[in-house]
Amino acid sequence: MQPLRGITVVSLEQAVAAPYATRQLADLGARVIKVERPGSGDFARAYDSRVRGLSSHFVWANRNKESLTLDIKDPRGSDVLRRLLARADVFVQNLAPGAAGRAGLGWAELHAAHPRMIVCDISGYGAPGPYAAAKAYDLMVQSESGLLSVTGTAAEMAKVGISVSDIAAGMYAYSSVLAALIERGRTGDGAHVEVSMLEATVEWLGFPLYYAYDGAEPPPRAGAAHATIYPYGPFTAGDGKVVMMCVQNEREWAAFCERFLRRPGLAEHPDYAGNAARNAHREALGALIAARFAELTGAEAVELLTAVPVAHARVNSLADVWHHPQLAARNRWHEVQTPAGPIPALAPPGPVDDAPRMDPVPGLGEHTRDILAEVGLADDEIDELAAGGTV
Repeated sequence: MQPLRGITVVSLEQAVAAPYATRQLADLGARVIKVERPGSGDFARAYDSRVRGLSSHFVWANRNKESLTLDIKDPRGSDVLRRLLARADVFVQNLAPGAAGRAGLGWAELHAAHPRMIVCDISGYGAPGPYAAAKAYDLMVQSESGLLSVTGTAAEMAKVGISVSDIAAGMYAYSSVLAALIERGRTGDGAHVEVSMLEATVEWLGFPLYYAYDGAEPPPRAGAAHATIYPYGPFTAGDGKVVMMCVQNEREWAAFCERFLRRPGLAEHPDYAGNAARNAHREALGALIAARFAELTGAEAVELLTAVPVAHARVNSLADVWHHPQLAARNRWHEVQTPAGPIPALAPPGPVDDAPRMDPVPGLGEHTRDILAEVGLADDEIDELAAGGTV
């Protein structure tokens, strides 16, 4: 399933947000030309060396792409970029605030030259506004958005363990570009897509924002437990195994009391009748549930929870996830080539495809000569650009 075959995306991208957005487009068949700095490339290439010497961030977000090294500040490099853009359907950038505009790559200029082009700008905070020029890395946006205020324990806040603000922005950029392509199919006109990490993250904060609406108390930080639904979180069995479990409604609560706690009368106790009451009395109720878990091994607890039934889960390590039986049963792992050899890669969620697109993760500048030749440069011109450090 590659509905974007024939669509060309040119991206001035770095780190996570824009590369993640364009990888989704590439997974669906788009040709993505990734423009990188000569010599160093996308700085995410150097975040770590955990994947056979390659960066974990980079191999995750950059399969199915072509890498072109290009100094766009050099007039010759700028000319090459403009030749590429003349052939492109989509332009994506997440450069430093204001950099695209200073390079003549703003929406107004590009739309005037290429009225069918879709221009996607990804930034930390968006413009205009008092934060427009602020540097915005993932943790900064998690902080500004209020996400840190609801994440962690009562004693200490904690960042989300993945680059969630980058990913949120990348996914909104991806879906907005898809929508713009559909609209262009109807009207023939390009569109301007603007996504900020702040706005994407605040959108995901909708539940706690409304929970704290009009000056109400925000949901408390509750560690691995749910802040406002109870029981919903981790419990430790007698053998030390941690089991995650959740009761979502009164039918499940009654069955849980009868079949797991073996205290059917507890379902009618006024302190625990309804989620709001259970949440208000979570300390006392938690002690009752913890005592029952302590009587069981982890395997016994899981067997009883399955029989109730209520939702439950193992607390997996990342090593466990590589071997998760559900992912294996659904044939979700495939293979992608990298400059360091083949590695496993998860099929993109959504499309039902036995052979998803798994083209290689590119080496820095791997496709430079081919792309330059494609836009009309002769071998001697390419050699000259390479000798001068422009590519």
